Amino acid sequence: METEMDRTQLGAAGPDVSVLGLGAMGMSDLYGPADHDEGLLTIRASLDAGINLIDTGDFYGLGANEMLIARALDGVNREDVVLSVKFGAQRSPDGSWLGHDNSPNAVKNSLAYSLKRLNVDYIDIYRPARLDPSVPIEETVGAIAEMVHAGYVRHIGLSEVGVETIRRAHAVHPICDLQIEYSLLSRDIEEDVLPATRELGIDITAYGVLARGLLSGHWNANRQLAANDYRAIIDRFSQDNVEKNLALVAALTEIGQSVGATPAQVAIAWATAQGPDIVPVIGARRRDRLSEAVAAASLKLSPSDLERIEHAVPMGAAAGARDVAQSLDPALHGS
Repeated sequence: METEMDRTQLGAAGPDVSVLGLGAMGMSDLYGPADHDEGLLTIRASLDAGINLIDTGDFYGLGANEMLIARALDGVNREDVVLSVKFGAQRSPDGSWLGHDNSPNAVKNSLAYSLKRLNVDYIDIYRPARLDPSVPIEETVGAIAEMVHAGYVRHIGLSEVGVETIRRAHAVHPICDLQIEYSLLSRDIEEDVLPATRELGIDITAYGVLARGLLSGHWNANRQLAANDYRAIIDRFSQDNVEKNLALVAALTEIGQSVGATPAQVAIAWATAQGPDIVPVIGARRRDRLSEAVAAASLKLSPSDLERIEHAVPMGAAAGARDVAQSLDPALHGS
């Protein structure tokens, strides 16, 4: 790796990770046409920039995302990379969503295929993508714990679940991190989830820090989304809501100009400033966007900067639900 980036321990007993992670989903799925060659180069550039945490899901691109990561990691020292993998989401050949299966057999079966696609002997952090209401979380975490003892997994994480599930899971096996959406426009975890994870010594790997592009400074109200870009069905991106949300970004842009940063960098630095237990996972699909995000790691916001940001984008200011599941049924995120 060519560049050093500050590191932090993920949770009370988790791996040492860079203070920014890379989320690879958009390189293969859900955000419109994918440029796999650029994605490959972006993953390699992230390693050169000192990022060692790479997040994926076995259902991203129906396995294509894991295979892309495997190509990017060819020749890289395995111990230099922390791979975080989600499982459990079920999809049909046309890509449509069928539900979730977090049963013990599904845990082990999904893990076997991920190990093969990633071309690795173990996965650093393995986690269910969402709560499966038909399977007690104790059974799911217990099955992953078996894989930890067998050497196929090193740490266990969770994703998009609530306090009760977090506590029950942590009682079975230590959880190193909760992956959940957290940004200036999505701060609901501050009420009860964040206090609970801090009590238990569990870190937050925060995805959606740029609110799926809204906070990037590169979005405009007239942007036409591709048919396979799922932001087209998220309330927050509807015509009425996006204009209200971009007004918040305009205020953030003014603050950024005063500190010599882009709105994206301010949004990332804001998340980092919320505590050493917050690790933003940046969904950069291109090297230029990655470079912009990496620069945010060295941006230190003063208390007065944070007060201005709070005034410009107060909690609850965002218009529209943050994702499809929340739009359709908030209970899908678990309890």
